[in-house]
Amino acid sequence: MALSCGIVGLPNVGKSTIFNALTNAGAQSANYPFCTIEPNVGIVPMRDARLDRLAKIISSKQTIYNTVEFVDIAGLVKGASKGEGLGNQFLANIRETDAITHVVRCFDDGNVVHVEGSVDPMRDADIINTELLIADMESLEKRLKKETRAARGGDKDAKIFASLCEQMLTALNAGEPARTVDVDKDQEKHAQQLHLLTRKPMLYVANTDDASEDNEHVTAVRTLAAKEGAHVVVLSGAMEAEIAELDDEEERTAFLEDLGLNESGLDRMSLAAFELMGLQTYFTVGPKEARAWTIGKGWTAPQAAGVIHTDFERGFIKAEIYSCDDLFEHQSEAAVAAAGKKRLEGKAYVMQEGDVVLFRFNV
Repeated sequence: MALSCGIVGLPNVGKSTIFNALTNAGAQSANYPFCTIEPNVGIVPMRDARLDRLAKIISSKQTIYNTVEFVDIAGLVKGASKGEGLGNQFLANIRETDAITHVVRCFDDGNVVHVEGSVDPMRDADIINTELLIADMESLEKRLKKETRAARGGDKDAKIFASLCEQMLTALNAGEPARTVDVDKDQEKHAQQLHLLTRKPMLYVANTDDASEDNEHVTAVRTLAAKEGAHVVVLSGAMEAEIAELDDEEERTAFLEDLGLNESGLDRMSLAAFELMGLQTYFTVGPKEARAWTIGKGWTAPQAAGVIHTDFERGFIKAEIYSCDDLFEHQSEAAVAAAGKKRLEGKAYVMQEGDVVLFRFNV
């Protein structure tokens, strides 16, 4: 499962700086609006200390992390939904992603131009959110006309779509994002096909001078996110760029410790985006490799096996499973088994975060 996050925000809030630090992909960064015109795409490994520990205990030759795809989308401005600043093109890019990472500027620097003339995270966030909301309203109004006509002809799917469009428009007209509308199980597939921007999960990234301390701007972003039920990650894009330059793991760890941090802001950002989508991780380990796999929360063992190969799901027999915490405690698979912590699970088993698995299958 590949997770794709669009990085959005006003021009000069630090999107491309953060993207560069995330991916080392060389996305252009400069002190003027619309520096980014075409979206930059980077696949980012999700560092996981658990996987590193597993690989060390098992003596795996290779470590393969989960990944997140980040798409650096050009800065949006007021009027983007009407085409201002090439807005329609940028909004189309966002529609292709699974989630939205909304970077908000929370630092004062007279040397970095602000497109609105001053630093005000609540105003900035409102500009972006309003443009997404207006774009969704226009999309839904067009779709409602189409589905209403089809519904009159007896099309059952069209009736569901029309009802959903009306519910979503009611929320949007009240200034609420589409994600606040409760959708039942029968409607969910149809709701996904509407491809609404404001229905995508959102993660706010507060870009500061010093990620170890909150300021009044960060407090404002936290307040906004709490109101919307969104997540917040606080980081310093400039500091993360410095950390990203450190190739040596020990040097990187020491640098973070000097800053009073256990992990980088980018690692927290990737993990938050991962959790935002309702995903979780299980591991496979062996002499050749230790690997993290992405699955949805609530998935069964056969579904998880299918992520490795469809034959694993089709021919699933049993799964040998133990928790990574059990291996950390007992330090060998044999000791885990001796302690009665390794078990065989069948098709009905619901995977848990941090499971270490060996699938048995026959095709």
